[in-house]
Amino acid sequence: MDLRTYLNQATRGEAARVARDVGVHPVMVSQWASGRKEVPVDRSAPLERATGAAVRRWELRPTDWFVHWPELVGTEGAPEIPSEEEVQRAA
Repeated sequence: MDLRTYLNQATRGEAARVARDVGVHPVMVSQWASGRKEVPVDRSAPLERATGAAVRRWELRPTDWFVHWPELVGTEGAPEIPSEEEVQRAA
């Protein structure tokens, strides 16, 4: 599930709780959810934990997750590694 969907389905105050757990301002969580800003690598794992793994790192960084967390390759639910062409299109 992507972050926007997670927050849309959550109860009131969830974005603030996630922000507090991740150590950022709630506005930053909103910007990540809207796609205005990319989730930094160092915030991805804490964000995954804060959502109880409802939002996974590979959903937060779909074009380079396998570079930063190679241990996730082959994990149940993990997507295929994107092709070079898909990575270029996303850039």
